[in-house]
Amino acid sequence: MAAACSFRSIVRAPPLPRCPSRRAVRCCSATPGAASTSKLVFEVKERLEKEHPGLPTGRSGRDDDEMILWFLKDRKFNIDEAISKLTKAIKWRQDFRISELSEESVKGLYQTGKAYVHDSFDIYDRPVLVVVAAKHFPSKHDPVENEKLCAFLVEKALNRLPAGKENILGIFDLRGFRVENGDLQFLKFLIDVFYYYYPKRLGQVLFVDAPFVFQPMWQLVKPLLKQYASLVRFCDAETVRKEYFTKETVPPDFRC
Repeated sequence: MAAACSFRSIVRAPPLPRCPSRRAVRCCSATPGAASTSKLVFEVKERLEKEHPGLPTGRSGRDDDEMILWFLKDRKFNIDEAISKLTKAIKWRQDFRISELSEESVKGLYQTGKAYVHDSFDIYDRPVLVVVAAKHFPSKHDPVENEKLCAFLVEKALNRLPAGKENILGIFDLRGFRVENGDLQFLKFLIDVFYYYYPKRLGQVLFVDAPFVFQPMWQLVKPLLKQYASLVRFCDAETVRKEYFTKETVPPDFRC
């Protein structure tokens, strides 16, 4: 527990640089009104149709208004940046066959219990994705299957978002974590997933009861997170129970 306590702090990221160009300054200004936002969404749709006609349409496709708006917000309404990031995300979804993922398709690793979407929300009404690090063995599990399980669970959590809520809570249960559970390759994939493909969908990350052996892994991962490191909080299991859930909604791995 002493080792875990040494980690208990929120890492603060440096402020983002100001937009260098005249156009960027305009795009980085306050959120536009509804009419202007609709025009921006329409412009993105037109450009995607013209410049990337091969991208799929429909839900999470190049003509999905909600997805387009989300990426515009993520890029502070800079159209060029939003199109670049959105194009990459849609291509990834297509190549990774996100729409075909199901509990049956990830059944093998899902049954290990190393990751799951909790049945209840936290006290802020956020869906909760729990990862039990001590059950993750990169030397035994196919890395591609690990990635598919990750994508399936993120999709499942986001599909449970209540009306008006926009992000989820991630909990990494590090109790019992050993060197053989460390997987830098998977953590890099996870960072890419939430930065490029599901931007700003992760509201907070809890690293619970991190042992001393986890410190070298954190030192490698922390620089990769950049400003998103501010989402991380190191805490103990008691904090999870008391500050994020009611007695009735605590995840099974954290019940007394």
